[in-house]
Amino acid sequence: MPPNKKIHQKKKKKKLVITDNQTPISSEEIRNWAELPPDVLSLIFLKLGAIDILLRAQPVCSTWRKASKEPSLFRSIDTRNTWDSFKVSLYDTRIGWALFQNNMYDIETLVKKAVDRSCGQLVEFSLERFCSDELLAYIADQSGSLRCLRLVSCYQVGDDALINVAKKAVLLEELEICHCSFSGDVPDMLETIGKLCWQLKSFRLNCRGYRLPHRDCDDEALVIAANMPQLHHIHLFGNKLTNVGLGAIPNGCLHLESLDLRQCFNLNLEGVLLKSCKERLIKLRLPNDPTEDYEFNAVNVDGDDDYESFYRYRVVDLGDGNYCGFD
Repeated sequence: MPPNKKIHQKKKKKKLVITDNQTPISSEEIRNWAELPPDVLSLIFLKLGAIDILLRAQPVCSTWRKASKEPSLFRSIDTRNTWDSFKVSLYDTRIGWALFQNNMYDIETLVKKAVDRSCGQLVEFSLERFCSDELLAYIADQSGSLRCLRLVSCYQVGDDALINVAKKAVLLEELEICHCSFSGDVPDMLETIGKLCWQLKSFRLNCRGYRLPHRDCDDEALVIAANMPQLHHIHLFGNKLTNVGLGAIPNGCLHLESLDLRQCFNLNLEGVLLKSCKERLIKLRLPNDPTEDYEFNAVNVDGDDDYESFYRYRVVDLGDGNYCGFD
């Protein structure tokens, strides 16, 4: 017999890949993201959010594109941090507006696609800065299950458009209107919304606080008290209500648990009224309470000149009927 010969097998060489930081790693260490289990992929997509799914996830590969069409991923649509995706400063709205107007980033089309993908399952919708009557109408027509609507710094939305949403989103439980402007009568709008959305449990109507003499108004507070009896939580940051309006709210909203009155400087909370509020409510935020945990700019205005110059600066006409708001 011939002498035993050692059989030498050629070892497969590990292919090296150079990463961005120039550190070579083995190709065996690279994860194939297309092979992730569907449930894991869904969790990742949910953390991304609807807009980033459309912008960043679905173009990766055919597997991800297929997974991104699952309606449950679009039950919540939130564009409040969309600026981060576009690397545009939140406070440079003029630049952002130019990008969208030039169709570099068409946020309205993205939102409509996200609404379509929800297949009628949209429950929560939050939009910041760029919203139109047309977009709200589109959402209303396809979102009969909507329970939460948040509009932040949406200066192009009319009161009729918001009422149209209320007519179709009868299951609405949470409504937030922060730093928006309406051409019509706001108390009338709120009265209509309250009558249409009788299941409302949380309402936020937040403005900027200001310390101006003779600028008080209880209309909004009285309308809330009379037409939103199921409310558990009310935020009236920077509102112009007085003790009269405040006194009506606990009497009209018998289920009320929390009330945010920060920067409501027309209030004179003391004595019986203050005691009554503290006894009735689980959580009460007073006019001069700290605003560090408030998610928006809490700068207040101290005089008529400051008030006028502040709002001239904050709302800018960009031409062609478009306006841009600064917060």
